Amino acid sequence: MKITVNTLQAMAAEGRKISMLTCYDASFASLLDGAGVDILLIGDSLGMVMQGRDSTLPVTMEQMEYHTRCVAQGSKNAMVLGDMPFGSYQESPAQAFANAARLMQAGAHMVKIEGGAFMAETVRFLVQRGVPVCAHIGLTPQFVNTFGGYKVQGKSESDAERIMADARALADAGASMVLMECVPAALAKKITEAISVPTIGIGAGLNVSGQVLVLYDVLGVYPGKKARFVKDFMAEAQSIQGAVSAYVAAVKAQTFPAPEHCF
Repeated sequence: MKITVNTLQAMAAEGRKISMLTCYDASFASLLDGAGVDILLIGDSLGMVMQGRDSTLPVTMEQMEYHTRCVAQGSKNAMVLGDMPFGSYQESPAQAFANAARLMQAGAHMVKIEGGAFMAETVRFLVQRGVPVCAHIGLTPQFVNTFGGYKVQGKSESDAERIMADARALADAGASMVLMECVPAALAKKITEAISVPTIGIGAGLNVSGQVLVLYDVLGVYPGKKARFVKDFMAEAQSIQGAVSAYVAAVKAQTFPAPEHCF
């Protein structure tokens, strides 16, 4: 059954958890789709995991179009979510629409943009023109140089209030989903209860509408230190298909993330 924005809304309302993984090519798209992953995110994380970059900032629109087209070719039922890369949407709503249209024409069903309440005007502009939007708040990797590194966001009362305000503003502007990265579990729970659209967490605890991880992390393929919110599902699996299926099952059963994966 094809996953749509209505499907996701119904899943969240009924308490059925949403599973999301990053994906960058047709072969993995077919495998993940077959394993029951609900959303395939063509993340600008490809800059780090595929290109070996230090951040997501060098990723281009042309690269995102290419990988979105590849994933769309391999997916039958999953929603295809395309990341808007750095510099492709911040200038103006019109710029955002022109580039979002490129991803939609490449096969995306929704686009993801990073940023807080200041992006509400852009979200509204896109939605009014037929582009569903996933808003990304908390730790937003394209802002790594502003944050001074990849750090948990929302630990102080003032930061938590700001992130809550961001979530409300973006949901009110018409975002179909709100993705929260590296925020305390208690804050993510409050935000999920406060807004009317599904929430997706990565390092945001258990009490959200769904979870996302980078595929390579799920498969235990990562250089250096493993992030706290990551679980290697390949360690106990007999195959890649088995690892992905185990991830989906753990998300659906609410056994992932466990307390040790949360902030």
